[in-house]
Amino acid sequence: MRLLPTSASGRKNDPAKPRRNDLITWFQRIRKGAAKSSSNYGLRFARPLLLLQSDDWGRVGVRDCDGVEELRVAGINLGESPYDSYSLETAEDVFALSTVLKKHRDSAGRHPSLVMNFIMANVDFDRSLAAPDKGIHLVPLSDGLPGRWHRPHLFEAYRQGIEEGVFFPALHGLTHFCAHAVARALQSDGEHRRTLHTMWRAQTSYIHWRMPWIGYEFHDPAMDTKHRFLSIAAQRSSISHAAAIYRNFFATSTMSACAPGYRANRDTCRAWFESGIRIAQHGSDVGRRPYLDQCEMLHTFRTIDMEPAFAPVGLPRLVADIENCFDRGAPAILSLHSINFHSTIRDFRTSTLSLLDELLTILETRQSDLLYVHDADLLSIATQGFHFAEGKRIQVAAGAAN
Repeated sequence: MRLLPTSASGRKNDPAKPRRNDLITWFQRIRKGAAKSSSNYGLRFARPLLLLQSDDWGRVGVRDCDGVEELRVAGINLGESPYDSYSLETAEDVFALSTVLKKHRDSAGRHPSLVMNFIMANVDFDRSLAAPDKGIHLVPLSDGLPGRWHRPHLFEAYRQGIEEGVFFPALHGLTHFCAHAVARALQSDGEHRRTLHTMWRAQTSYIHWRMPWIGYEFHDPAMDTKHRFLSIAAQRSSISHAAAIYRNFFATSTMSACAPGYRANRDTCRAWFESGIRIAQHGSDVGRRPYLDQCEMLHTFRTIDMEPAFAPVGLPRLVADIENCFDRGAPAILSLHSINFHSTIRDFRTSTLSLLDELLTILETRQSDLLYVHDADLLSIATQGFHFAEGKRIQVAAGAAN
């Protein structure tokens, strides 16, 4: 598959698109701007709510120890950053994570549910190298993994965790990188093109900190400040394409999305809304509460970084930060990227799972009315005042914060 403008599949069994009146309402309200009362103050919740949001699932990085060796032979010495050890989760990594989550229950008897934001396609290395003038070729996640990548039973592990309620899939993007930036590099005859070819020959899409010029899906850093975000048409094409693959892979539509690198603008949210997405995840903003815009799209902000792959995490401080959110009537939304669960190049998984297990045990002990929720639950609480857990309707009062 080439990375060209595409739309959703258009098959008769595709989920219905948002109603025309919904879109008209969106366009009218977007011109007026978001409601000041909700975006400035956000929502307050009557019970302690914990969300776990996690990015980069399904995206291939360095191809395990074989890929490390290939890159070293090519002159790229790895090990300076944790992202040099970003590979791809294995079925064992995913099963180990789900096992820890299933050990825990909140006050309603429900397990924690990790929001897993998926990249829906990876570079087809062999085709892209064989025909560089023909554009970037992609392998949709629904068609498997590219080239020499092998992850037996990984997709089954995703689906089992979803069925068991410990994973909640969401959309991260079609590609994590900006396709326009990568295409421009391929058309040049310089160092950027050589770096891409070196990476791709080793079956590695990229290592972002080593090549920041690849940007993020909707954001091209080489452009001037006013034009770094791609046009609404380009963003709409990528999002509709990714949403179609998502429907094929998960047999359902996504409700929630998080932009790669958190680089999203008003056009991004508009294109998400057109694809049926009603929850927009944003990056770290410690004091920011979730809010509903005038179209009732819920905007969430990560209040706590829990990323032991990158920096030591002190458990007492982590617990204090989470309980501070609860005291303010704000949900504690933890950022926990997929690399923290990887084990093939470096074992990040063991220490992360130990920390997560201990954290959840402490919170369950100290917070008698704790609720584990995912994005769709939070939307239901924000708009209706309840969500369903273990077959029960759980009331949670929610309103505007003062």
